[in-house]
Amino acid sequence: MTEGRDLNTTVTKTSDTHNVLLGYLLWLFGFLGAHRFYYGKPITGTIWFFTLGLFFIGWLIDLFLIPSMDREADTRFVAGRSSYTISWVLLTFLGTLGVHRMYMGKWITGILYLLTGGLFLIGVLYDFWTLNDQLSMQHLREQGY
Repeated sequence: MTEGRDLNTTVTKTSDTHNVLLGYLLWLFGFLGAHRFYYGKPITGTIWFFTLGLFFIGWLIDLFLIPSMDREADTRFVAGRSSYTISWVLLTFLGTLGVHRMYMGKWITGILYLLTGGLFLIGVLYDFWTLNDQLSMQHLREQGY
């Protein structure tokens, strides 16, 4: 533990890490799980991807669940220098070019993604599963934890 700081206070403090508007925009593609990945739910995001949002029924229900998913993500992930919203927009639309990694300061892997199409899409899939946690870990390191 760092002197003068309480890790539990920092981690559980609610911050606005995710954006409801982006959640709803990604929900438009939600039958592919985009909004679920954004809110840190990679397992159900993958299920939505392969079942078209649980045959569009789960996708429709998510229209009403997005505000609670946003609140949960805001308490679960740590805010910091890099914006979750910008990182997710860059990953979603420019993931194979590695722009999201460059934005996060991961220049070597960003250039590697650029040259290999997101490491032949496997790296992009990995980032869809782990981007929120990557950002939280980066933010905790920046805060000295």
